[in-house]
Amino acid sequence: MTKDKSIYIKNIYYMLTYAFQILRQSNYEEVGSETFEKIEDLFAEILAKGVSRQLKQGLYRTYVTKNESLSVMRGKLDISGTISNRIQHKNKLSCEFDELSENNLYNQILKTTMQYLLKTEGVDIERKIALKKILVFFDGIDILEPTMIPWGRMLFQRNNRNYELLLNVCYFVLDGMLQNTSEGEFKVVSFSDEHMNRLYERFILEYYKEHHTYLSEVRAAQIKWDIVGDANAPLIQFLPVMQTDITLRQHERILIIDAKYYGKTLQNRFDKYTLHSSNVYQILSYVKNQDANHTGNVGGILLYARTDEPITPDGTVNIGGNIIGAKTLDLNVDFRVIAAQLDKTAYDFFHVENT
Repeated sequence: MTKDKSIYIKNIYYMLTYAFQILRQSNYEEVGSETFEKIEDLFAEILAKGVSRQLKQGLYRTYVTKNESLSVMRGKLDISGTISNRIQHKNKLSCEFDELSENNLYNQILKTTMQYLLKTEGVDIERKIALKKILVFFDGIDILEPTMIPWGRMLFQRNNRNYELLLNVCYFVLDGMLQNTSEGEFKVVSFSDEHMNRLYERFILEYYKEHHTYLSEVRAAQIKWDIVGDANAPLIQFLPVMQTDITLRQHERILIIDAKYYGKTLQNRFDKYTLHSSNVYQILSYVKNQDANHTGNVGGILLYARTDEPITPDGTVNIGGNIIGAKTLDLNVDFRVIAAQLDKTAYDFFHVENT
């Protein structure tokens, strides 16, 4: 599932354009018109374009804590450091202070990723030249150990919003595409299913937001448990949160889509192929709790990314008055076919004519 040829590289670009709208800005136009043989080459091009644009605006700066020995007081006095200076007959104050710096986690990740892309054979020579030119401006920025990057520490706000796409690309490369070799070095490999699943979910959500404007709601929503009786019973605090990948609503009708990107869509036991039990129980639980009044207006679809398996699920069934289905989305075809598959899933459920 995760081999480069399992998904057209161009389709990964299209998925990224929906997941990250910034890719549709003018400075990225050339990316969509080029042909890429390797996914890392696509990522190198996105970083080259995006970081070049960021350099013109100025690299993001954050306050970092520094400790220096100075002739005059600045920030807070480091008593132990000052005493050490006195012992060494240095007439200096040891000071701890915060200073705006480009040498922060965000830029360190950019530099680390570009350095690693320079080492892989999958990146075109022209892209490597572009990355080398950019790295000249990162001379004072540290390189990180990829396995030690605290990805959860990054926050995006108005003044660093352009970094969201760039650092997500870095995340795919450093956390999803790097593996250890026997010599202890790193090499770039293909996407992991975990990382592709996140992109797959976000792409589907954003696609419906943009192209199905007749819907009154398109979002990843939480579903409340249909609790009967004491809503404050002790056990309730231990119930898991029901968080949908995609919830589509048109008036009273609701379609819950659970996006699944697996290496294996079906499980095989005693030569019988079945859907993963946990997937079916999950979507059924979502639907039944959402349809607390038993109206039958709520349906659920397990939307699997197609694998190379000979059998793929594609159909729906009525379970207790609610439509439950499992479908496959083929990502290894022209993107217009992918779009048509997504459109049909929504049009069929909401009884909307294809416009």
